[in-house]
Amino acid sequence: MWVKLGIGFLAVLIGVALLAWGSYRPLPERAHLHWKNIPVPDHASPLSALVSRMTTAHDGLSGVKALSAGREAFAMRAVLAASAGQTIDAQYYIWHNDTAGQLLFAALRDAADRGVRVRLLLDDNNTRGMDELLTSLNAHEMIEIRLFNPFMHRKWRAMGYLNDFFRLNRRMHNKSFTVDNVATVIGGRNIGDEYFEVGDGVMFADLDVLAVGSVVDDVEQDFERYWSAESVYPLSAIIPDQGESADPLASVDESVEAQAYLEEIANTDVMRYILTEQNLPLVWTSVRLISDDPAKGLGAAKEGRTVSEKLRQQVGNIRERLVLVSPYFVPTAEGTAALIGLIKDNINVEVLTNSLSATDVAVVHAGYAKYRKPLLRGGVKLYELKSDSTIENAQDTGLTGHSGSSLHAKTFAIDGERLFIGSFNLDPRSAHLNTEMGFLIDSPELTQKLETALAENISQHAYQVGFSDGELVWRSYDHGRETIFDQEPESSTWKKIQVTIFSWLPIEWLL
Repeated sequence: MWVKLGIGFLAVLIGVALLAWGSYRPLPERAHLHWKNIPVPDHASPLSALVSRMTTAHDGLSGVKALSAGREAFAMRAVLAASAGQTIDAQYYIWHNDTAGQLLFAALRDAADRGVRVRLLLDDNNTRGMDELLTSLNAHEMIEIRLFNPFMHRKWRAMGYLNDFFRLNRRMHNKSFTVDNVATVIGGRNIGDEYFEVGDGVMFADLDVLAVGSVVDDVEQDFERYWSAESVYPLSAIIPDQGESADPLASVDESVEAQAYLEEIANTDVMRYILTEQNLPLVWTSVRLISDDPAKGLGAAKEGRTVSEKLRQQVGNIRERLVLVSPYFVPTAEGTAALIGLIKDNINVEVLTNSLSATDVAVVHAGYAKYRKPLLRGGVKLYELKSDSTIENAQDTGLTGHSGSSLHAKTFAIDGERLFIGSFNLDPRSAHLNTEMGFLIDSPELTQKLETALAENISQHAYQVGFSDGELVWRSYDHGRETIFDQEPESSTWKKIQVTIFSWLPIEWLL
């Protein structure tokens, strides 16, 4: 019987492979494609004038503001889009077609209607079901959309992996939103309801940063590199013409949920500052953009030009402490040895990641779980965010939670002086497969704010992982009362089984 089942399964695989090959459509030759290349409008930008006045007294520095609350992060993007006078350049791994996504799509289109040039670069891994919407936007004379490592199978995307796996497995994980080349928002957030506190579902605790000043030029130059990268294709060359259709954004702001959300946005600090014509409180300091070579999307990045290598060069020696926050934490044997090496040099190392109950990717948790015991034995302190965490008072830290939270912020603090905020996870996928970006910020003020928030809140809102009689335990503290779990807390049996099965597979390089 098992032989027959095996033969049958093999026959199905061969059939699927033949079907995929039979419908395979190769990537078009980029040299012969039509690129819109919309010119930059020459009319003045009030936003540029405002930022110019702000930067005059801070020559060579950048002004930054951390954005931890989801509604603040959405409001900042919405305000920038509404203020744009010349250009909007946005680059994202995920842009959902939900309430938040549609509201920001509408903000881009409204800007284009005012004569602003809008360029949108999307990773194609998460555009399923959006072809009609994207082609509708791209039809606007002032909007150009391009796709990173696109799928040529639009309906049955998984088939693409059968004949183009190594290209399609490399994704653009970058996230940036830059307006008039004077202000930018980058960080860990994609565009979607779960990133901006829309509705009642599971929310991501995340962290972005607004920046003005000298580093914005670096972000814009980096966008240009990606915009013209070999992995990038114009939308019109990938998605067939959808023909005439109703405007998919005609009533985007009329739904009950959208109306309620916009009312909440109106009460954010960002909106209050704008409405009262006050300057946002910024920290002026040295900020460095750390970004991957876009050639990484084809596996062709030159040595020394990846984010992980640049961070090692820029961070330099760590003297006293390192605080790591990563939702997807797969340290690998090499990384585990490096962290333990810091402990041996009398450096305190703390890691906050998702618990199994909080993570949205069980396979990644399997890649992390195997390193818990070696890390703990080596002296690394491990904390795992609870799935129902709500950190009420940790403003501007990226740790604000929600009932039903999952950690999504990617940040680390060094010696209470320097802070990294970006898209880079501490896992093999970010290091070797996906492209990433982030800011390395020299700011004791912001760095110590993160560390203080962790110190004051982590014991109540995260499990501390440790040992008891040689076995792993998870300690939870709630108003001074300790609870000890001897298995992954608050996790279903099925999720634990998944982690066990995934841990047997040789897939760490994919995580």
